[in-house]
Amino acid sequence: MLETLSIWLAANFGEQTATWFEYFTNGKHLAWYASVRFTLIAAFFGALLAVLFGVLGAAARRSGFAPLRWLGLGYTTMVRGIPDVLFFLFFPLAFEQLVEFVMSRRLCSAEELATAVAWPPCQAAQWYLTTSEYLIMACVSLGIVYGAFAANVVHGAMNSVPKGQLEAARAYGFNNRQIFWNFQVRQMWVYALPGLSNVWMLLLKATSFLSLLQIADIVQWADRLGAPNYLARVGMVHPDWRWKYYFVLFLFYILLTVISERVFDWLQRRAGRGLALHGEQ
Repeated sequence: MLETLSIWLAANFGEQTATWFEYFTNGKHLAWYASVRFTLIAAFFGALLAVLFGVLGAAARRSGFAPLRWLGLGYTTMVRGIPDVLFFLFFPLAFEQLVEFVMSRRLCSAEELATAVAWPPCQAAQWYLTTSEYLIMACVSLGIVYGAFAANVVHGAMNSVPKGQLEAARAYGFNNRQIFWNFQVRQMWVYALPGLSNVWMLLLKATSFLSLLQIADIVQWADRLGAPNYLARVGMVHPDWRWKYYFVLFLFYILLTVISERVFDWLQRRAGRGLALHGEQ
């Protein structure tokens, strides 16, 4: 189909147009376009985990059980202070080596464990991760890091729920757990969404780190395709075009930002339906 379209372009718009079409539809460029799915998957599932960790972290901070409250406070404080890229590298590597440690204790002989000079101690304990497994760990890493930010947002949003409604619920006989899940969690979204939209934007930008986990994402492909190429057999001969490919990524992330703003505006209007917010008559 692509070959037929190339012939049609050459006949109607000239050989130069067909040449550019063939260049932008070669195997490497098709792989670049397909790698967009890694960015979107990491962003979507990372955001879902971030909201989950955020609600759990906020619940822990509000717990009447002191150790759980300290855990929630430590999570929201410490994780927010760790650089994203450092945590993004630490968690997958630590998890991978933990799995290999467990495997080595089961699969490696005592002699191999005693004489090992490399990691893992034996070949049988080597865990070869696929792109899908790296992507799962990337989603979890994003969820943990930005869940700490989301927890802080959710905690503040819960404090914004009118106290009168909580007191009325308590007067009707609801216990603290029922008040938390049935009233605070359900009503806090209208207050949390503006802050969560900022967390989403930060998470979206962090998806550019996927290549650090050996995932051939859009950033890595842009670097490969834009690098100087003087071999005609592997594509169009060109000098250093990386800035052009990075500019395409700028436009891609700007487009995602615009779409995200529209979605959050819609969610904000939907969450606020039927609620009398502070300052409204």
